[in-house]
Amino acid sequence: MGQDRFITIGEIMLRLTPPNYEKIRMTTLFEASYGGSEANIALALANLGVDSSFFTVVPNNSLGKSAVRMLRSNDVHCSPVILSTPEETPTHRLGCYYLETGYGIRPSKVIYDRKHSAITEYDFSKVDVEALLKGYTWLHLGGITPALAPNCAELTMRCLETARRLGMTVSFDGNFRSRLWSWEEARDFCTRCLPYVDVLFGIEPYHLPKDASDPSRGDVKDDIPLQPDLQQQDAVNRAFVAKYPNLRCIARHVRYAHSGSENSLKAYLWYDGHTYESKLFTFTILDRVGGGDAFASGLIYAMMHGYEPMEMVNFAVASSVIKHTIRGDANITDDVESIRNLMNMNYDIKR
Repeated sequence: MGQDRFITIGEIMLRLTPPNYEKIRMTTLFEASYGGSEANIALALANLGVDSSFFTVVPNNSLGKSAVRMLRSNDVHCSPVILSTPEETPTHRLGCYYLETGYGIRPSKVIYDRKHSAITEYDFSKVDVEALLKGYTWLHLGGITPALAPNCAELTMRCLETARRLGMTVSFDGNFRSRLWSWEEARDFCTRCLPYVDVLFGIEPYHLPKDASDPSRGDVKDDIPLQPDLQQQDAVNRAFVAKYPNLRCIARHVRYAHSGSENSLKAYLWYDGHTYESKLFTFTILDRVGGGDAFASGLIYAMMHGYEPMEMVNFAVASSVIKHTIRGDANITDDVESIRNLMNMNYDIKR
């Protein structure tokens, strides 16, 4: 399936990180890089050789151009990107976040500085969404972008409707961020997206009532723990597919945090009527941010290349594990074989 063309839409931000696990209040230096959920996925896929494009709005200044340059240097096509003028985006800024990297028992901490960023102020009614998506085979969207501002939520729905009309494969990651909107707001919006989705990442935030005629009876997902077993996850997957038969695939990873520096990961995949469980990987963390995006990009790559279901879920979780050993937001692994070696738990030196 070498002819796949992937596009995703979201915000790219400047990331500022104190070096050497320092705390923000003590540091005198910040390491600058760029990231954002959808940009991370575009970048990871481009590094693995997928024809990958990214659409966003950044200010037409040195910061905005630097973010685009970083994506281009990783083979992401940025021709759809809008470099906005101060008239189009009056605050004229690139969103930013600060990451304090955890160590041992101290967890990582994020401080956002992204209000009034260019993507939230741009008038997307000027964008011809059909022209934007035409020629692509796969669209990926998530729950962070629509949480940014009403214009971004409206663009997300237009893209979903258009992608369905164009016959594209659509993947969606709910990616709840409590600092951007409430749990109920996220559930209401993301549930509206489900009828347009082929490949679903994560099982929240979505309404999946036990009884559609009586919401007071609660949600199907209320009964399962954060770290479910195979049977519990299978029951949720079956409930999703019964209500939304358009779902071809449901994938989620499950994290076990032993400390801020050591975690374990495994994943579940619903595909072709069955739920599959991956191997469990335990590893030391260098940089956790973007682990979920690496999981999503790994699964998308595996689906595009016709992997068997057990290979799909193991490749996806191995992609996430490798990302935890790489500084920055994205999985910049550029050889599939290194992910496959990890997926097969082969740690020998490659000479």
